[in-house]
Amino acid sequence: MWDYTEKVMDHFKNPRNVGAIPNADGTGQVGSLVCGDALKLTIKVNKDTDVIEDAKFETFGCASAIASSSILTEMVKGKTIAEASKITNQDIADALGTLPAEKMHCSVMGMEALEAAVKSYRQGGKAVVFEQQSEKIVCHCFNVSEETIIKAIRANHLKTVDDVTHFTKAGGGCGRCKGEIQKILDKVNGANETSNAPKTFAQMTLVEKIRKIEQVLESDVRPMLNMDGGSAELVDVNGTVVKVRLVGMCSGCAGAAGTLKHVIEKALQEKVDPSLTVEQA
Repeated sequence: MWDYTEKVMDHFKNPRNVGAIPNADGTGQVGSLVCGDALKLTIKVNKDTDVIEDAKFETFGCASAIASSSILTEMVKGKTIAEASKITNQDIADALGTLPAEKMHCSVMGMEALEAAVKSYRQGGKAVVFEQQSEKIVCHCFNVSEETIIKAIRANHLKTVDDVTHFTKAGGGCGRCKGEIQKILDKVNGANETSNAPKTFAQMTLVEKIRKIEQVLESDVRPMLNMDGGSAELVDVNGTVVKVRLVGMCSGCAGAAGTLKHVIEKALQEKVDPSLTVEQA
């Protein structure tokens, strides 16, 4: 028995806005009876304001599918087309209190039906069936494309094959595609980790390099030099060569060369990049 919230059970037992709107301004369909889930969403839109005035659904599916469809119709009413277009599957699940992980694909189905209905409205009202955006089908049991899997991974921060199955149903049939799903996970999450990794010194723009060096000078170098009445000013950055001007008591100090190498250069190599060298400007 699934652990459903009271809100899910309420929308399952007492679904709102069941049926189809005659002469709807937008009709979106997703899924198929062959795959076990199907949803049709119709919307009535005020053409002057773009506000969705009514929404109804017809679905073939489980309690989660019915509840997700029901609450979706409530969520879109009163919203403009632009506002409704921003609703995600996570928004639908959150509105229900949550959904079991294994049933998250029902909220995805609602999001896709809404996307198709909005497209239908923008194209003049002809019914639109949500289609996979990629020709490469990964899961043939449920006709799930690579693009759909990638979209779900990115939108919901999925980490495992089971996560993907819960959100898209991919891998939930014969299981032969699980290896391919893992490869997609590795590719997408690997790219995310790379994009979130801090830039190396070589990858920084000149402005970013100057800011980074200035931060280290301000936090690690100047306080030390200030104690002896001196300081250091950044003059130039050329490749990995940093030119610095010693000022105050440090400018004519006999130990200036040591200050450049053992204080400033050491700090920049430790905090910015090991390849940096410091020269007197």
